[in-house]
Amino acid sequence: MANTSDPGGSNPSLQNYAITASAVKLASLGLITCISLLGNTVLSVLVLKDSSLHKAPYYFLLDLCVADIIRSAVCFPFVMISINSGSVWSYSIISCKIIAFVAVLFCFHIAFLLFCVSVTRYMAIAHHRFYSKSMTLWTCVAVICMVWTLSVAMAFPPVFDVGTYKFIREEEQCIFEHRYVKANDTLGFMLMLAVIVATTHVVYVKMLCFVYDHRKMKPAQLVPAISQNWTFHGPGATGQAAANWIAGFGRGPTPPTLVGIRQVSHNANRRLLVLDEFKMEKRIGKMYYMITLAFLLFWAPYIVSCYIRVFVKGNALPQVYLTAAVWLTFAQAGANPIICFIFNKELRMRFRACLPCCLTTQTPMEPYCVI
Repeated sequence: MANTSDPGGSNPSLQNYAITASAVKLASLGLITCISLLGNTVLSVLVLKDSSLHKAPYYFLLDLCVADIIRSAVCFPFVMISINSGSVWSYSIISCKIIAFVAVLFCFHIAFLLFCVSVTRYMAIAHHRFYSKSMTLWTCVAVICMVWTLSVAMAFPPVFDVGTYKFIREEEQCIFEHRYVKANDTLGFMLMLAVIVATTHVVYVKMLCFVYDHRKMKPAQLVPAISQNWTFHGPGATGQAAANWIAGFGRGPTPPTLVGIRQVSHNANRRLLVLDEFKMEKRIGKMYYMITLAFLLFWAPYIVSCYIRVFVKGNALPQVYLTAAVWLTFAQAGANPIICFIFNKELRMRFRACLPCCLTTQTPMEPYCVI
């Protein structure tokens, strides 16, 4: 007599599927960890080694890289151990709370830091003189300390709330336990994260509007050139008169168009490149906006799953979707160095300058002075 439904008949296929899924998870997370550790370490060493990168935006980038290194080195190995153990936490409850605290801490740290960077990027474009005078090393240190303080304030309270930080088998990590809103109050933390990310994008939109408004060209005005000892200047003159004056061939009082320009000695090998500086600030702003956009895209599926579990009672999300959402949050740690090298020309040039094969071909960047 044939057996119609043998429960043991499907066990080999299920075991093969579980083994394959665990292998894929371990391989992908191992790759993400290696990329994150290597990329962020290279970027950190580059910023520390090159004195030309000792500026406000790169101080914030260094802090971001260090945070990703710590997150990859501390949190990801425990996830790999839990996968290898069959989605089981093999350590104490206290250690699980510590790992969950670190994971949530770095999540809020990235959000707060990107918001502060967006404000500084707007200041660099819209209020450049104030930015250049105010954003010193100690100002950056103060901003970074404030970011870490706010992050600890957001991540620390759930440590004393029993059951809030625990091992989630479906996610294979120690993290927030997102339950129905009446059973566990994690809604406030999720709303805070959403508000920070949304406000950061609003600041970048405001900066984009400022750049667009100031790109509107004014109508041409035909004004005749003014002569002082045959050195023509004014709106109707060519740039050769200004070049002659800067080179030392001009006589008489300083032409009105050159008032306020500081003449630098030729031995200093400096040029006034205000337009190039403005373009550099825009490039740095673009790089940080791409990092912010990547943070939103990588974390959006997981945030959506958290809101579903908070507002929909008894809702069971597909395991494939939840696993993919969690792994996207892991991938965000390794994406930042790639984004930085793609969208920042200065970082690429400095990195090529550090390579032995590029020492003879790299072109040095000329310094400039800001008036």
